[in-house]
Amino acid sequence: MLEVSRAGFYAWRRRPRSARQTEDSRLKVLVHEAHQKGRCTYGSPRIHRALYNQGVRVGRNRVIRLMREENLEGRVRRRYRGTTMSDHPLPVAGNLLDRRFTAHRANERWVADTTELSIPGGRLFLAAILDLYSRFVVGWALSAVNDRHLTLKALDMALRRRCPAEGLLHHTDQGSMYASEDYQRVLERHGIVCSMSRRGNCYDNAAMESWFSTLMNELGEVFESPHDAKVKLFDYIEVFYNQQRMHSAIGYAAPAEFERAAA
Repeated sequence: MLEVSRAGFYAWRRRPRSARQTEDSRLKVLVHEAHQKGRCTYGSPRIHRALYNQGVRVGRNRVIRLMREENLEGRVRRRYRGTTMSDHPLPVAGNLLDRRFTAHRANERWVADTTELSIPGGRLFLAAILDLYSRFVVGWALSAVNDRHLTLKALDMALRRRCPAEGLLHHTDQGSMYASEDYQRVLERHGIVCSMSRRGNCYDNAAMESWFSTLMNELGEVFESPHDAKVKLFDYIEVFYNQQRMHSAIGYAAPAEFERAAA
């Protein structure tokens, strides 16, 4: 069946494995471990970085080959769907952020937005606030209604958690929940400067939309119930994303790890 000689077959059976084959076997174990720690979402760049952080020196192409041999794949990012309701008579702020999606210190620039999730027979809305310095999710809230009460809950969490100094730049889209008097009053009370995207320009808040895309890709956007969504979102945001997930924009560190190192 194999079209080789009997002597050749048994010689192959007795032949010891090469050093490279032995090393591949060891690396496959480490690759599987890194993939599991990344909740099966990491592709080759993060797997390669995880091995590097463990002191394992291996080429990126070798990691790609080993992942392919083990049928391991990262999650492919899906397109983000916005939920902006900008058709309102409320005053809007100028685009002060101007697509500068970096910051030199914590609580210098925040971005915020809402997105839609699905449950059987209905919808849920998630509001989140991201610190551009470390990509740490500083505040989030979940509700069946996409209104100012939802965004105010997320803002309240962020303010209680971070206690930012005056001068923080807070960037959102022109949605009515962010332009509302209640929301603007809270920003003014804390000395926070408001910035808003231009109408219909998704790139002005690309960092926030990118985060929602990552969330939906790695966690999903369909949940069994509101309780199921709340439990899974807490686990993903507070346990995994903020504390463990490597982020390429901050040198493949986790947001909390990046802030601790900077401090």
